Amino acid sequence: MSDELQLQIKLLSDTTFGRGDGVAGLVDQEVEHDDCGFPYLRGRTLKGLLSEECDNLIVLLKDDIQKHWLDVRNKLFGVPGSVLETMSIMHVGDACLPDKLRQVVAIQIEIEQKKEQANKYQLTLTDILNSLTTIRRQTAINSESGSSDKGSLRSARVLIRDRPNTQARFTANLFFDQELTKDMKSLLVVGVLALRHLGSGRNRGRGHVQCSLYDAQKNNLTQDTDLLNRFGTITGDK
Repeated sequence: MSDELQLQIKLLSDTTFGRGDGVAGLVDQEVEHDDCGFPYLRGRTLKGLLSEECDNLIVLLKDDIQKHWLDVRNKLFGVPGSVLETMSIMHVGDACLPDKLRQVVAIQIEIEQKKEQANKYQLTLTDILNSLTTIRRQTAINSESGSSDKGSLRSARVLIRDRPNTQARFTANLFFDQELTKDMKSLLVVGVLALRHLGSGRNRGRGHVQCSLYDAQKNNLTQDTDLLNRFGTITGDK
C-alpha cells in the first residue's frame, strides 16, 4: 500500500455508533463495542458515510467538471458491482480510541482475571463501557393531549461528547493500494470536512462531529487551501 492517512473524529455532541440491536431490560439501542468494552465505528460504515458526502458535493458540479470528479470518486471509492479494474483503492479501518489506552486496559483486565482472590474487585467490560457512555431516553408526545404516547419510551446508549479545546479521541486509518493523486486528496479533504454527523439519530440532534484528515507527517490536510480550492476545477495533477 502506497499512502496512509489518518482521519480524526471529535464528538461535538453525544453520539451513538449503533450496532443494530439493544440489551433486553437495559437499552433499546446499544453502541458497537469491542471485547474490552471500548466503543468504535466500523470502517465499512465510515467509508460509506464519506462516499455519501463526496457524492453530495459532486452532484452540485456541472458537465465535464462533474464527469471528471465522478471519475476521481469512482477510482477512490469504487463502484457497485465492481470488478478488479474498478474496485476501490481505499481501505478504511475502524474508528477507535487511542491504541495505548486500549492496550493498557486490555492488559489490566487480563491480569485481574488471573487473580486468585475471589473477593477481589475486577475491572469488567461493563465498567469500561459505562465510563465512556451514558443512557439517554426519549418519548413521543401526543400533539392533542400534550402527554407522552403510550409505549413510545425508548432508550439509547450514547458516547459522551468530547470536552471543548481537547483533541479528537477517535481515529481511523485510511490505506490505499496506490499513490494518491492531488485530485483524490482534494476530494477526500472536502468529503471529510462535509462529514458532520455520524451514527444513529444523527438527524435528531445526536452524532454532531468535527472531522479532520492528517498525512503521515502529521500535516492537517483539511487546512490545506490548495487542496480545498482544487475541488470543482480541472487542473491536472501537476
